[in-house]
Amino acid sequence: MLESFKRGMLQLASRRIYIFMMLIVPIAFALFFINLMNEGLPLKVPVGMVDMDHSTLSRRIGRSLNAMELIDITQDVESYHKAMDKVRSGELYGFFYIPSDFQEKALSGKTPTLSFYSNMSIFVPGSLSFKGFKTIAVTTAGAIVQTTLVSAGADDAVAGSMLQPFNQDIHPLGNPWTNYSIYLCQSFIPAMMALLVMLVTTFSICQEIKRGTSVEWLATARGSMALALAGKLLPQTIIFSAVGVFLQSILFCYLHFPLNNHALHIVFAMILLVMSSQAFAVLITELLPNARLSMSMVSLIGILSFSIAGFSFPVDKMYGGIAIFSYILPIRNYFLIYIDQALNGIPLYYSRIYYIVMLGLLLLPLIGLKRLRKHCLNPVYVP
Repeated sequence: MLESFKRGMLQLASRRIYIFMMLIVPIAFALFFINLMNEGLPLKVPVGMVDMDHSTLSRRIGRSLNAMELIDITQDVESYHKAMDKVRSGELYGFFYIPSDFQEKALSGKTPTLSFYSNMSIFVPGSLSFKGFKTIAVTTAGAIVQTTLVSAGADDAVAGSMLQPFNQDIHPLGNPWTNYSIYLCQSFIPAMMALLVMLVTTFSICQEIKRGTSVEWLATARGSMALALAGKLLPQTIIFSAVGVFLQSILFCYLHFPLNNHALHIVFAMILLVMSSQAFAVLITELLPNARLSMSMVSLIGILSFSIAGFSFPVDKMYGGIAIFSYILPIRNYFLIYIDQALNGIPLYYSRIYYIVMLGLLLLPLIGLKRLRKHCLNPVYVP
């Protein structure tokens, strides 16, 4: 074990790519993403407005839209078709459409239509523009109804109570500030860490087979494939875990993200994330002991984990054939631990299943140890 550990340390020191992938990339990505989400969510999404009415009411709607912090009307477009072309080209993330004769129909008791279009292929700006458009549309509809009621003889207070019979007192749990950064940073940064861990793990093992040094590597562990893997991966585990805990300290200590339970709960989860991601990558390498194929596979799984792990779309609403993969990804269990322990602050007992799953994933390399040992004893590089 000691000889394998020394060999693993020398391998990490032999090429700058390891230092780059294990230290520079995760820290640089985390700082970039934290700075990107510094305000909590992207504000002032560029949108357009198509005003075919050019009335007092339509100009008032335009001023209300521009006053919102979520969106910014950067262009007044002449027609629907030109606005749609700008959305398709990516110049705008949506536009608000006011038809002709809007004010006349609204004040005469008819039912004019307000339309708004959002580019939901880009999820966050599309959602923000949709939220801003819908808020203004609902507010405008309420104001028109109130004006109609008052003109019919109703009192202002009575008309207001009819439109809004009760006031809402909203208290969001876990994230009362509705800060997107608290949610997104704690999902994307660990997911990026898991991707890098899998890539480095696969690369370090496949390099032994590619260079024909796998026989020597196995000999340092006296023929034991398990000890050879443990010695090689232990230095990577230590470095990745230290980087992960360092990034957690930035989020929880410096940026003061919610941490409503003991810090060791989430630190232990990060260490398990690193180790279980390594085990997942080792299994793929055992099944595909080829650098190109195995690294392509772990890259695909790591990228898809941003989608199917349930960060932006609930798992129970996914197709069954897709949702089942979310339960075997280490990153999903880490994310659920973060929600339970950091945001909700519930007792550790109720998160035990997620820790157990991540511990169970550490046994995955046992499935293909014999197959990997066979390839290490007879290294054949297939480009």
